[in-house]
Amino acid sequence: MSWDFETDPDFQTELDWIDRFVREEVEPLEHVLSSPWNIHDPLFKHLVRPLQAQVRARRLWACHLGPELGGPGYGQVRLALINEILGRALFAPIVFGCHAPDSGNGEILAHYGSEEQKRKYLEPLLDNEIVSCFAMTEPQGGADPSVFTTEAVRDGEDWLITGEKWFGSNARYAAFFIVMAVTDKSVSVHKGTTMFIVPANAPGVNIVRNVGIADDPEATHAYLRFDKVRVSSSDLLGEPGEAFVVAQVRLGGGRVHHAMRVIGQAQRALDALCERALSRTTQGGLLAEKQMVQEKIADSWIELEQFRLLVMRTAWRIDKYQDYLRVRKDIAAVKAAMPKVLHDIAARALHVHGSIGVSEEMPFAGYILRSFQMGLADGPTEVHKVTVAKQLLRDYQPSDSLFPGYHRPTAAALAREKYADALATVEQSGEQR
Repeated sequence: MSWDFETDPDFQTELDWIDRFVREEVEPLEHVLSSPWNIHDPLFKHLVRPLQAQVRARRLWACHLGPELGGPGYGQVRLALINEILGRALFAPIVFGCHAPDSGNGEILAHYGSEEQKRKYLEPLLDNEIVSCFAMTEPQGGADPSVFTTEAVRDGEDWLITGEKWFGSNARYAAFFIVMAVTDKSVSVHKGTTMFIVPANAPGVNIVRNVGIADDPEATHAYLRFDKVRVSSSDLLGEPGEAFVVAQVRLGGGRVHHAMRVIGQAQRALDALCERALSRTTQGGLLAEKQMVQEKIADSWIELEQFRLLVMRTAWRIDKYQDYLRVRKDIAAVKAAMPKVLHDIAARALHVHGSIGVSEEMPFAGYILRSFQMGLADGPTEVHKVTVAKQLLRDYQPSDSLFPGYHRPTAAALAREKYADALATVEQSGEQR
């Protein structure tokens, strides 16, 4: 039996280096740069590229990838320990080459891309020479694929894509989009949708407008419109009708990676809460001496540690089984728990900071709004709770009796039957009970 909560010393050395590097070199970037995905910004080249070179030299680049794709192949547990540090800083994921949506899109290309697609898209994506977009949700139905209307129809050897996508992730700076479109209306949506690679400069691709989140320095997500966009049959990812299978390659891992980074954001809010409590005096004493503030601190730490353990256990199970479907319940649970943890800790930190806490001079309002984003991205919280319940119920059987086995009189009768001999012996002996 193996059960361990320790990190091996060699990898802890790497984590210590990452922690210092992120605090000293990466966290300040968000105060002088705009979007992490604006890789063509001259200041990005001056400030971020040298940091990426240090990460590469340390062999910490793209830690989510296996050795066959140029990554170290650390697995999900080590990646979780890294990501909870990277989650503290807006630019940390791109400095370390594991930023969404490119990390998930890279996994799709690695699994389903042709050699030509890998050469044209995957290689520059892994090197961060370009960034990409994942375009799945639609304005009329959000993430519900049963109401998707974006369709692709055959035109000779090509396909023509027509429709709209909402909140295309970082489409503003993307070189290409991975787009889910309906290709066969005669079958269920799970068998009638297909994934396509669409170059951002393809004729008929239009960004209706860019959309930002909370206090993002720049609006980078997009409302997209496709007007008979012609793509070749060689631009399919997987076979026609396989979009759901393809999507799960990125969504399973992506949900866990979001959770890993949320730990870092929540920890940053908790750190601010504790520092404020020890720094601010009111009503004749430190905030840290007020029992209601102490309750906020205690609740926040307990909730964060519970969530962190759930994330780490899920990462361990992914490494153990190498099968996202087998860990589906755990991943859904992590995804469902994530928004509330971030929201509640950030809200307590905001409250204890008073008026400055609600201002744009502090990050807490942004954390709170992002907690709602975390409850929507990669599927809404309600859907993941349903998944947890359905998966959990598979381990149980219904009772065929009027009164179930845990009904106390029924259980007592069974117990008396089980121990009838002992009960009779004691009764006959007259021993005092």
